[in-house]
Amino acid sequence: MRLLIPRLAWRESSSKREARRSLRTGLAALSATALAIALLPEISTASENKGSTMTYPPTERTETVDTHFGATVADPYRWLEGDIRRDGKVEAWITKQKNLTEDYLATLPGRDLFKQRLQALFDHERLPIPPEKRGDRYFFVRSAGLEAQPVLYVRENGTDRVVVDPNSWSEDGATALAEWAVSHNGRYLAYAIQEGGADWRTIRVMDIDTGRILDDKIRWARFMKIGWAQDDSGFFYSRNAEPEEGAAFEAQVLEHTVNFHRLETPQSQDRLIYASDIDQPLIHMALTTADGRYVVIHSSRLGGGNGITVIDLVEDGWTPETLVSSLDHAWTLIGNVGARLFFTTEEGAERGKVVAIDFDAEKPAFQDFVPHREDAVILGSNIVGDRLVVSYMVDAKTQVERFKLDGTRDGVVELPSTGTAGAFRGRPGDNESFYVFSSQDTPTTIYRYDVATNTSTVWAKPRIASDLDQLVVEQHFFASKDGTRIPMFVIRRKDVTGPAPTMLYGYGGFGIPLIPYFSVEALAWVEQGGVYAMPNIRGGGEYGRAWHEAGRLTNKQNSFDDFIAAAEFLKREGITPPDDGLAIHGGSNGGLLVGAVVNQRPDLFAAALPDVAVLDMLRFPLFTGGRFWTQEYGDPAVQADFDNLLSYSPLHNLQDGTDYPAILTTTGDTDDRVVPAHSFKYVAALQAAALGNRPRLLRVETKAGHGAGKPTDKIIEQTADMWAFAAHWSGLRLQTGR
Repeated sequence: MRLLIPRLAWRESSSKREARRSLRTGLAALSATALAIALLPEISTASENKGSTMTYPPTERTETVDTHFGATVADPYRWLEGDIRRDGKVEAWITKQKNLTEDYLATLPGRDLFKQRLQALFDHERLPIPPEKRGDRYFFVRSAGLEAQPVLYVRENGTDRVVVDPNSWSEDGATALAEWAVSHNGRYLAYAIQEGGADWRTIRVMDIDTGRILDDKIRWARFMKIGWAQDDSGFFYSRNAEPEEGAAFEAQVLEHTVNFHRLETPQSQDRLIYASDIDQPLIHMALTTADGRYVVIHSSRLGGGNGITVIDLVEDGWTPETLVSSLDHAWTLIGNVGARLFFTTEEGAERGKVVAIDFDAEKPAFQDFVPHREDAVILGSNIVGDRLVVSYMVDAKTQVERFKLDGTRDGVVELPSTGTAGAFRGRPGDNESFYVFSSQDTPTTIYRYDVATNTSTVWAKPRIASDLDQLVVEQHFFASKDGTRIPMFVIRRKDVTGPAPTMLYGYGGFGIPLIPYFSVEALAWVEQGGVYAMPNIRGGGEYGRAWHEAGRLTNKQNSFDDFIAAAEFLKREGITPPDDGLAIHGGSNGGLLVGAVVNQRPDLFAAALPDVAVLDMLRFPLFTGGRFWTQEYGDPAVQADFDNLLSYSPLHNLQDGTDYPAILTTTGDTDDRVVPAHSFKYVAALQAAALGNRPRLLRVETKAGHGAGKPTDKIIEQTADMWAFAAHWSGLRLQTGR
């Protein structure tokens, strides 16, 4: 039998070269004596911190072990998987960790400076998405500045009024407005309430004219959109089964269904519209077409592909008809013109194409409408007025083209500058549309688009308290370990011409591209003379399906190699100092990226900031929606996947006896997407290992979840803490006069 325990527990008296060889292979044969030592409960972690100048709170170690394919893996901190709401022992441990972190962060001189500057930068009007038009009314979400949550407004006859203000829902600002949809006649608003950053939603309904909240109350909605029926009698939504009492936080994403709620009836009478008939968990996202005729259901296991089911609401019985049964390729509804439905798809076109299907035909069949391009990836597509507008990515930058509804190419949409444009919001037959544009040096701006004249005018543009003309945005290309050409955006001040402390941010997963966008957080770092860099590593979708596949499953190491190559490029090219001077940051899958590369190349980094990170690659499928991630990472219950996951799992590959960067791990106590136990166990392991003198700390935000719905003040406070921590360890000299 092979015996595996987390690398922090390695205690054999072998040479350092032999130990590192064992660490790289992920297989370490330990003697019974070594195992016994490794599994002893800890009385004080202070004695474990060889060379560390910080004394960490004691963390109990247990004798918990698992056997996988003949290999035994110790999991001494499994008790930290307990729910903080019900487990007093876990709560006490977190309290001690929070106190330690707060005491340390309070000593950093840059903390208050970054907080004040972030407050000034956030204090501007922000409209994150284009308005939704109903008749002569325009519904839009706006944040006035430092208020905790964005507010839903309606503009009518040139006057704006508040429709829903979530800032009145809670004293701490942790309750947010999530999904919302206005009925076709503009009378009703169905809106979802998100509490404490959780993925669960409660849906309420408002009579917009009177402001009256109807008695309708829909619970246990999750991972969904709201779509109104054609006659406005009710709406479609997705939900999970009601969890056991007190177990909502830990509930897995099972039995996900599409339902219809008829207004002014109890939820118990809601009609089941669609559910999986296959033996695997799926997420079903239901969209309604602009005219309300069709419900189009996207069924996904988060593997990069999805099925398509259509319901014609004009027909009696609302019978679901499957158009795409395979889950191997991505399909996305664009819209419809009468019975003609338009989709983008990667099937037969790894960078995307547009297809159309006549749903009323005797034998409906897909026909190519806009062909696949070898030089560009379709980012999104919309039908507005009498045109199809297609947004493409070329080296992660947006180009927008127009097509007539017979498929004829009809020119381009001129954009203000290089950046990201999309989310064209409008309706077939209506000449007026809106879209969003953003780049690293351009705050998110809403443009009104005239379809007939192909012209754009500013509808809402924020004014920010910074001289953005002093920024320089560059795109570099570098070679990864295997020679693959990787793009990277670099942002700095014009007067910063030599090596400067750098924040390197990455994601690289689930086919999600990192496209140019404006970030107040990045600006706060750059203003101080730092560099902010974003490489488009494999695992994302910047170059289509193949780019995703190249960083997925057994190819996941490519993502890490790309990120490491980005770090080496920044230092080699003199953008970043050759020694300490590089901090890294990533959230969720990006937090996994940070944890993995720190283990593989701790010498490259001065500071690391894994946020809401996936860190235990052997147990992630056991929590909430983790089972879906096996499509991205692999299943630890399959031996080949287990071997691959173990080879890079951040929790299981700590290099005891090696100097590590300073690490500040951040999470939210209400995160039910990536449960905080990932971060708790990882930090406990870090603190028990001999990793040098730099601190390894845990920051736990209260009622913050996975990120969506987080109040503005919490965003500011967390960013200030992370940036101050990274600035201190990367050598960024803060400039109080800026």
